[in-house]
Amino acid sequence: MFADNYSRLNQYRSMWVLVFFDLPTETRKDRKAASGFRKKLLDDGFTMFQFSIYLRFCASRENAAVHIKRTKLNLPKQGKVCIMQITDKQFGMMELFHGAKEVPPENPSQQLELF
Repeated sequence: MFADNYSRLNQYRSMWVLVFFDLPTETRKDRKAASGFRKKLLDDGFTMFQFSIYLRFCASRENAAVHIKRTKLNLPKQGKVCIMQITDKQFGMMELFHGAKEVPPENPSQQLELF
């Protein structure tokens, strides 16, 4: 049982889903569509990393696939959207800077598992 739990939570099985987008905002309709897309990402548990980059921690590849599918269902009619998934290990190797000061990457939030 312990080995099964460990394999389910290791850094190579846990995933981060990143959504990058460049959406038009020239018209009121465009701005509403872009705002609606961002809101749906937030409602699905994504957090804003930068203005047009949202990310979400997923405990498994299967869980990541669910959130990727939801994101694809909410794609706006115009603009560019890129969905990328990386392992928790890869995410942990990211170097982040605020100005010239290096900051640690965000830790995944605690996931409630009911099974």
